Amino acid sequence: MIPISENFDNYRSSFCLPALLLNVRGLIYFELQQEMTIDFYYTLVSCPSRAVLLAAKSIGVDLNLKLLDLKNGEHLKPEFLKINPQHTVPTIDDNGFAIGESRAIITYLQNQYGNDDSLYPKDPKKRALVDHRLYFDTGTLYSALAQCYFSDPKKIRDDPETIQNIVKALEIFDSLLNNLKFAAGDNFTLADISLVVTVSTLDILGHDLSPYKKYSQMVCHS
Repeated sequence: MIPISENFDNYRSSFCLPALLLNVRGLIYFELQQEMTIDFYYTLVSCPSRAVLLAAKSIGVDLNLKLLDLKNGEHLKPEFLKINPQHTVPTIDDNGFAIGESRAIITYLQNQYGNDDSLYPKDPKKRALVDHRLYFDTGTLYSALAQCYFSDPKKIRDDPETIQNIVKALEIFDSLLNNLKFAAGDNFTLADISLVVTVSTLDILGHDLSPYKKYSQMVCHS
Protein backbone atom coordinates (compact mmCIF):
# COMPACT_ATOMS: atom_id res chain seq x y z
CA MET A 1 0.00 0.00 0.00
CA ILE A 2 1.33 3.43 -0.92
CA PRO A 3 0.34 6.10 1.63
CA ILE A 4 -1.05 8.93 -0.42
CA SER A 5 -3.55 10.25 2.12
CA GLU A 6 -4.87 9.30 5.50
CA ASN A 7 -7.42 12.08 5.64
CA PHE A 8 -8.97 12.49 2.22
CA ASP A 9 -12.39 12.97 3.82
CA ASN A 10 -10.99 16.19 5.28
CA TYR A 11 -9.29 17.13 2.02
CA ARG A 12 -11.99 19.42 0.68
CA SER A 13 -12.04 21.43 3.89
CA SER A 14 -8.32 22.04 3.41
CA PHE A 15 -8.60 23.12 -0.21
CA CYS A 16 -7.50 26.60 0.87
CA LEU A 17 -4.02 25.12 1.27
CA PRO A 18 -3.26 24.47 -2.39
CA ALA A 19 0.36 23.68 -1.67
CA LEU A 20 -0.84 20.31 -0.40
CA LEU A 21 -1.74 19.40 -3.94
CA LEU A 22 1.92 19.12 -4.85
CA ASN A 23 2.32 16.33 -2.31
CA VAL A 24 -0.30 13.92 -3.56
CA ARG A 25 1.41 11.14 -1.67
CA GLY A 26 0.21 12.85 1.48
CA LEU A 27 -3.37 13.06 0.27
CA ILE A 28 -4.67 9.77 -1.08
CA TYR A 29 -4.45 6.01 -0.49
CA PHE A 30 -4.15 3.78 -3.50
CA GLU A 31 -3.90 0.06 -2.74
CA LEU A 32 -1.80 -1.83 -5.24
CA GLN A 33 -3.51 -5.15 -5.81
CA GLN A 34 -2.67 -7.69 -8.46
CA GLU A 35 -6.26 -7.93 -9.65
CA MET A 36 -6.29 -4.26 -10.66
CA THR A 37 -6.60 -3.66 -14.36
CA ILE A 38 -6.12 0.11 -14.57
CA ASP A 39 -2.46 0.96 -14.98
CA PHE A 40 -1.71 4.64 -14.39
CA TYR A 41 1.47 6.09 -15.87
CA TYR A 42 2.33 9.37 -14.20
CA THR A 43 4.83 11.69 -12.60
CA LEU A 44 4.07 13.82 -9.57
CA VAL A 45 5.67 16.94 -11.04
CA SER A 46 2.87 16.88 -13.63
CA CYS A 47 -0.20 18.74 -12.39
CA PRO A 48 -2.43 16.84 -14.87
CA SER A 49 -1.16 13.62 -13.27
CA ARG A 50 -2.13 14.95 -9.86
CA ALA A 51 -5.57 15.87 -11.17
CA VAL A 52 -6.13 12.26 -12.25
CA LEU A 53 -5.02 10.95 -8.85
CA LEU A 54 -7.43 13.27 -7.06
CA ALA A 55 -10.30 12.55 -9.45
CA ALA A 56 -9.79 8.79 -9.18
CA LYS A 57 -10.03 8.99 -5.41
CA SER A 58 -13.18 11.11 -5.62
CA ILE A 59 -14.72 8.60 -8.04
CA GLY A 60 -13.61 5.63 -5.95
CA VAL A 61 -11.33 4.01 -8.52
CA ASP A 62 -8.12 2.24 -7.58
CA LEU A 63 -5.15 2.73 -9.86
CA ASN A 64 -2.07 0.59 -10.34
CA LEU A 65 0.57 3.31 -10.07
CA LYS A 66 3.43 3.25 -12.55
CA LEU A 67 5.76 6.17 -11.90
CA LEU A 68 7.76 7.16 -14.98
CA ASP A 69 11.19 8.76 -14.80
CA LEU A 70 10.97 11.32 -17.58
CA LYS A 71 14.53 12.52 -17.07
CA ASN A 72 15.78 9.05 -17.94
CA GLY A 73 13.41 8.77 -20.89
CA GLU A 74 11.16 6.02 -19.58
CA HIS A 75 8.26 7.62 -21.47
CA LEU A 76 10.20 7.08 -24.73
CA LYS A 77 10.70 3.36 -24.31
CA PRO A 78 9.06 1.14 -26.96
CA GLU A 79 6.76 -0.55 -24.44
CA PHE A 80 5.28 2.79 -23.39
CA LEU A 81 5.09 4.13 -26.95
CA LYS A 82 2.85 1.15 -27.76
CA ILE A 83 0.46 2.39 -25.09
CA ASN A 84 0.70 6.09 -25.91
CA PRO A 85 2.47 7.08 -29.14
CA GLN A 86 2.43 10.70 -27.91
CA HIS A 87 4.69 9.57 -25.02
CA THR A 88 2.89 11.88 -22.59
CA VAL A 89 1.79 11.57 -19.00
CA PRO A 90 -0.67 11.01 -17.55
CA THR A 91 -1.82 7.89 -19.38
CA ILE A 92 -4.03 5.00 -18.31
CA ASP A 93 -4.30 1.46 -19.63
CA ASP A 94 -7.62 -0.05 -18.56
CA ASN A 95 -7.34 -3.71 -19.53
CA GLY A 96 -6.17 -2.84 -23.03
CA PHE A 97 -8.02 0.45 -23.40
CA ALA A 98 -5.34 3.14 -23.33
CA ILE A 99 -5.88 6.88 -23.30
CA GLY A 100 -3.88 9.98 -22.41
CA GLU A 101 -4.77 13.61 -21.54
CA SER A 102 -5.93 14.13 -17.99
CA ARG A 103 -9.35 15.62 -18.78
CA ALA A 104 -10.18 12.73 -21.11
CA ILE A 105 -8.97 10.30 -18.45
CA ILE A 106 -11.03 11.71 -15.59
CA THR A 107 -14.24 11.91 -17.63
CA TYR A 108 -13.68 8.33 -18.82
CA LEU A 109 -13.13 7.10 -15.26
CA GLN A 110 -16.29 8.86 -14.10
CA ASN A 111 -18.38 7.57 -17.01
CA GLN A 112 -17.06 4.04 -16.63
CA TYR A 113 -16.85 3.67 -12.85
CA GLY A 114 -18.74 6.51 -11.17
CA ASN A 115 -21.55 5.55 -8.82
CA ASP A 116 -23.54 8.66 -9.71
CA ASP A 117 -23.26 11.67 -11.98
CA SER A 118 -22.54 14.32 -9.36
CA LEU A 119 -18.95 14.84 -10.54
CA TYR A 120 -19.92 14.83 -14.21
CA PRO A 121 -23.66 15.53 -14.63
CA LYS A 122 -25.68 13.80 -17.33
CA ASP A 123 -27.92 16.83 -17.75
CA PRO A 124 -26.80 18.34 -21.09
CA LYS A 125 -26.57 21.93 -19.86
CA LYS A 126 -24.80 21.06 -16.61
CA ARG A 127 -22.38 18.77 -18.42
CA ALA A 128 -21.71 21.45 -21.03
CA LEU A 129 -20.59 23.81 -18.27
CA VAL A 130 -18.25 21.18 -16.82
CA ASP A 131 -16.87 20.45 -20.28
CA HIS A 132 -16.38 24.15 -20.94
CA ARG A 133 -14.35 24.55 -17.76
CA LEU A 134 -12.25 21.49 -18.58
CA TYR A 135 -11.58 22.81 -22.09
CA PHE A 136 -10.83 26.26 -20.68
CA ASP A 137 -8.30 24.68 -18.35
CA THR A 138 -6.46 22.74 -21.04
CA GLY A 139 -6.73 25.34 -23.81
CA THR A 140 -6.25 28.59 -21.91
CA LEU A 141 -5.20 28.37 -18.27
CA TYR A 142 -2.91 25.33 -18.27
CA SER A 143 -1.70 26.30 -21.73
CA ALA A 144 -0.52 29.66 -20.37
CA LEU A 145 1.22 27.94 -17.47
CA ALA A 146 2.94 25.45 -19.77
CA GLN A 147 4.05 28.14 -22.20
CA CYS A 148 5.65 30.08 -19.38
CA TYR A 149 7.31 27.32 -17.39
CA PHE A 150 7.73 24.30 -19.63
CA SER A 151 9.33 25.87 -22.69
CA ASP A 152 12.34 28.18 -22.29
CA PRO A 153 12.75 29.16 -18.61
CA LYS A 154 14.39 32.43 -19.69
CA LYS A 155 11.03 33.56 -21.06
CA ILE A 156 9.83 33.99 -17.50
CA ARG A 157 12.29 36.85 -17.11
CA ASP A 158 12.78 38.05 -20.67
CA ASP A 159 9.25 37.92 -22.08
CA PRO A 160 6.63 39.67 -19.93
CA GLU A 161 3.96 38.53 -22.39
CA THR A 162 4.13 34.98 -21.07
CA ILE A 163 3.36 36.20 -17.54
CA GLN A 164 0.62 38.47 -18.88
CA ASN A 165 -1.00 35.50 -20.60
CA ILE A 166 -1.32 33.82 -17.21
CA VAL A 167 -2.78 36.98 -15.67
CA LYS A 168 -5.35 37.23 -18.48
CA ALA A 169 -6.29 33.57 -18.09
CA LEU A 170 -6.77 33.99 -14.33
CA GLU A 171 -8.89 37.09 -14.88
CA ILE A 172 -11.12 35.20 -17.30
CA PHE A 173 -11.40 32.28 -14.91
CA ASP A 174 -12.37 34.57 -12.05
CA SER A 175 -15.05 36.18 -14.21
CA LEU A 176 -16.44 32.75 -15.13
CA LEU A 177 -17.05 32.12 -11.44
CA ASN A 178 -19.46 35.05 -11.13
CA ASN A 179 -22.45 34.01 -8.97
CA LEU A 180 -21.23 30.39 -8.90
CA LYS A 181 -20.28 28.42 -5.81
CA PHE A 182 -18.04 26.06 -7.77
CA ALA A 183 -16.36 26.12 -11.17
CA ALA A 184 -19.40 24.86 -13.08
CA GLY A 185 -22.35 25.58 -10.84
CA ASP A 186 -23.56 24.82 -7.33
CA ASN A 187 -21.86 21.44 -7.01
CA PHE A 188 -18.29 20.15 -6.85
CA THR A 189 -17.36 18.49 -10.17
CA LEU A 190 -14.42 17.21 -12.16
CA ALA A 191 -13.91 20.77 -13.37
CA ASP A 192 -13.03 21.92 -9.86
CA ILE A 193 -10.40 19.21 -9.49
CA SER A 194 -8.72 20.01 -12.79
CA LEU A 195 -8.79 23.78 -12.41
CA VAL A 196 -7.75 23.97 -8.77
CA VAL A 197 -4.76 21.72 -9.43
CA THR A 198 -3.66 24.10 -12.20
CA VAL A 199 -4.24 27.31 -10.26
CA SER A 200 -2.68 25.97 -7.06
CA THR A 201 0.43 25.16 -9.08
CA LEU A 202 0.59 28.80 -10.16
CA ASP A 203 0.23 29.78 -6.51
CA ILE A 204 3.20 27.64 -5.53
CA LEU A 205 5.21 29.03 -8.43
CA GLY A 206 4.81 32.46 -6.89
CA HIS A 207 1.85 34.04 -8.68
CA ASP A 208 -0.23 36.39 -6.56
CA LEU A 209 -3.77 35.03 -6.47
CA SER A 210 -5.14 37.61 -4.04
CA PRO A 211 -6.80 39.71 -6.79
CA TYR A 212 -9.00 36.76 -7.76
CA LYS A 213 -11.60 36.86 -5.01
CA LYS A 214 -14.11 34.53 -6.62
CA TYR A 215 -11.48 31.84 -7.04
CA SER A 216 -10.55 32.13 -3.36
CA GLN A 217 -14.20 31.74 -2.41
CA MET A 218 -14.57 28.71 -4.67
CA VAL A 219 -11.68 26.75 -3.20
CA CYS A 220 -12.83 27.51 0.33
CA HIS A 221 -16.26 26.07 -0.54
CA SER A 222 -14.71 22.87 -1.87
